[in-house]
Amino acid sequence: MTDHPRAAGTPPTPEATTAPPPPADTTGTTGTAPLTRIIRGALDRLRTFDRRRPRFWDTAVTAFWAVAAVLDYTSGGWRTVADDDATASEPLVLLMSLCFSLPLLWRRTHPMAVLLLMAPASLVNVWTGAIVQAALLQLIPVFQIVLRSSFRTVGAAAALFVAPVLALGVRIPSTWGQEVVSYVWGLVFVVLLGIAVRTRREYTEALVERAHRLEHERDQQARLAAAAERTRIAREMHDIIGHNLSVITGLADGGAYAARKSPERAGQALEAIGATSRQALSELRRLLGVLRDEHPEADRAPQPTLDELVPLVERVRRAGLPVHLELHGEPRARSLTPGRQLTVYRVVQEALTNTLKHATGPASATISLTCTETHLDARITDTGTGSGPTEDAEEAPQQAQGIMGMRERAALYDGTLDAGPLPNDGGWQIRLRLPLEDTRP
Repeated sequence: MTDHPRAAGTPPTPEATTAPPPPADTTGTTGTAPLTRIIRGALDRLRTFDRRRPRFWDTAVTAFWAVAAVLDYTSGGWRTVADDDATASEPLVLLMSLCFSLPLLWRRTHPMAVLLLMAPASLVNVWTGAIVQAALLQLIPVFQIVLRSSFRTVGAAAALFVAPVLALGVRIPSTWGQEVVSYVWGLVFVVLLGIAVRTRREYTEALVERAHRLEHERDQQARLAAAAERTRIAREMHDIIGHNLSVITGLADGGAYAARKSPERAGQALEAIGATSRQALSELRRLLGVLRDEHPEADRAPQPTLDELVPLVERVRRAGLPVHLELHGEPRARSLTPGRQLTVYRVVQEALTNTLKHATGPASATISLTCTETHLDARITDTGTGSGPTEDAEEAPQQAQGIMGMRERAALYDGTLDAGPLPNDGGWQIRLRLPLEDTRP
């Protein structure tokens, strides 16, 4: 209900908050070729399986390269690239092949440790001149290091891989043209590939994060819009209930007084109470009806406009408060939006309601509307006494809410509202000034 002085109400918020559109498709599946979608779907399923069972994939990769290394040993393929003066025995070659392949089981969890574990085998491989091809498996943990670690760690891993190869070139100069160069080019290719994959992965993660953030912001905007709508409805309910109950109270007091002297006047007061109550109930039903989920297409009646001021004044007069309405000038066609008209109507309604509720002694009210080329000015004054702010500190916050609500209504359309007592305790006034729709800043 409307509290002293002059108003109480929930501070309004902007009437409409539009949720942003859903985030754009970041998967890149729209408009792609069928073969691309098939490959991408297969890779996505493979990644999903790998996330669920990472140890299975690690074991499979390790077993594959271990078998390849053993086959290279058993078939004697390592002899085709070994130096003529190689001193490595066959058991040592087998041991080095296993040292290069078996540690791959931990290549994703501890890639640097795997590379350090392979380093002694790489030194023995170079020193003995065996030059087993399994030494190239060191590029696999290097690739993992490029994907995850800093550039300093990548540099250390590259040096750890290249150092034995350079030692091979120094010890056996004939290997520069084939083994050393091939190892270095392999390292360059793996590093560049790792940087490309890492860049692509980070870019994709950034797009996914942005999509999630936009989705979160969309949900948040939807919640804010719902909260704003609830606030608007609460404000409208406050205006409806506060005004009509104040009118009913005035009619009931007048009817009780008239019942002792003029039963006919009491009957008229009761009829007015019934009409006012039915109108308030109808407005509340209409307002609450739009909130029902089972009626998404509920009828939304138009909000009050300036044309409704005359019926408003008549209702207040029947409640016992003399009201005089003055109109100066006429607004041009479409110069006032429905929102501005609703603001003027609610401010006038709030002011008259507070006069009915708080003014003591004989009181009357005057509403003056003046329309110019650029602004609409509304001035509501009354002659009631004792309608100013009380000195009760506990009620002060509630007393300021109504004026705050009217000011925020005006602020929605760049308007201003001033409220305060008239000089010499002659009553109370509220002045509203709204720019017209075509006003330029």
